[in-house]
Amino acid sequence: MAFEGLSEKLNATFKRLRGKGRLSEADVRAGMREVRMALLEADVSYKVVKDFIGKVTERCVGADVLDSLTPAQQIIKIVNEELTALMGGTDAKLTFASKPPTVIMMVGLQGAGKTTNGAKLAGLLRRQYGKRPLLTACDVYRPAAITQLQVVGQQLDIPVFEMGQGDPVTIAEESIKYARDHGNDVVFLDTAGRLHIDESLMDELKRIKASVHPTEILLVVDAMTGQDALGAATAFDEALGIDGVLLTKLDGDARGGAALSIKASTGKPIKFAGTGEKLDMIEPFHPDRMASRILGMGDMLTFIEKAEQHYDEEKAKKLEEKLKKNRLTLSDYYDQLEQLQNMGDLSQITSMLPGGMARQMEGAQIDEKQMAHTKAIIQSMTVLERENPQVLNASRKRRIAAGCGLQVVDINRLLKTFEMMQQLTKSMSKGKFRGGMPGMPGMGGMGGMGGMSHGFGRKKRFR
Repeated sequence: MAFEGLSEKLNATFKRLRGKGRLSEADVRAGMREVRMALLEADVSYKVVKDFIGKVTERCVGADVLDSLTPAQQIIKIVNEELTALMGGTDAKLTFASKPPTVIMMVGLQGAGKTTNGAKLAGLLRRQYGKRPLLTACDVYRPAAITQLQVVGQQLDIPVFEMGQGDPVTIAEESIKYARDHGNDVVFLDTAGRLHIDESLMDELKRIKASVHPTEILLVVDAMTGQDALGAATAFDEALGIDGVLLTKLDGDARGGAALSIKASTGKPIKFAGTGEKLDMIEPFHPDRMASRILGMGDMLTFIEKAEQHYDEEKAKKLEEKLKKNRLTLSDYYDQLEQLQNMGDLSQITSMLPGGMARQMEGAQIDEKQMAHTKAIIQSMTVLERENPQVLNASRKRRIAAGCGLQVVDINRLLKTFEMMQQLTKSMSKGKFRGGMPGMPGMGGMGGMGGMSHGFGRKKRFR
């Protein structure tokens, strides 16, 4: 995950400061030197780092910190506030046209992820705001660009407008007419990119802008490119006047410098972040939440929002009743696995939890193959068997094994895991359970769930 190295270094610095009790000005300045090195190693722009450290140091050497009973906590609070300000301070939202359709022009270098992330954003607007988006293929140069847009559009069930290898300006104009005629209230223009910035690319983008007057111009930036992203952002902004940035590949091993530098260097806010390969892995960018994640404080708001998006409220109520009565079934177990899987990569989920909880789950990972086996076994059962696993005798197990292409030993392993789950819910129903993550029986092998790992792997034993 992005920022992982930066988070570790910052937390090590703060740990040393916490161990000192009271702090002198020399202690603060020594700590800020470590913070400066951590930011530079994370590929944050030198000028941005210099200004940031200057602001933080000025606030930290004031009497409020040095005379505080908990000076290290005050310093962390100041760093958190300044990190938030560095990334924009407040959430930057999309502007929607007063008279539809809203036209969003996606621009950026080739390989940044314009096509896929434009489609992801269209899907997000439909899910969260009830919009009816249209994807427009204005990249007529890159081989298979139109096909790629059609594929992701089909996967998201979003219509795609294309006119083959025609003039991109004409295609953009015609797509807006099409949107008006067919009730599409947001049009995404997937424009061409280049491996580097050139005059012909910018001229074409300027012509599209002059012709359709987009409501928003979003620059798509690959977080993995580090400081190179700043040059691209500056060039596109000077040529087109971008309105914001969509930062992609934050799930990779990027050092995170681009996210911390773009707003300070260009004045343009990051509005969205791509957090994974799946088409629903995109989220609004919240500077305060990202600052909290970097400092190991977690991001419970995003965690809750993500859970709510994928959690069926009606099923949750029924599950709660079953937990109270200790009547968990394999059907419930299957539903929980599905909802956990839909929430995305487990490492991303744990990155949203505060330090202690995140450390408790460190190394946890979903074994996708084992998860698929578990689901296949349950799907091969009859309704009676799912609701009453105790009826599963030897002949029934052989039939299920044949049906899902696995072995009887795999079925026994699942039943053993499920039996442990039932024992856990029994403890919960009696008020004995105090650890782990109640209400999510799909999360075997985590928290207070000891050795339960059917469908999950662990890199090391939890403490």
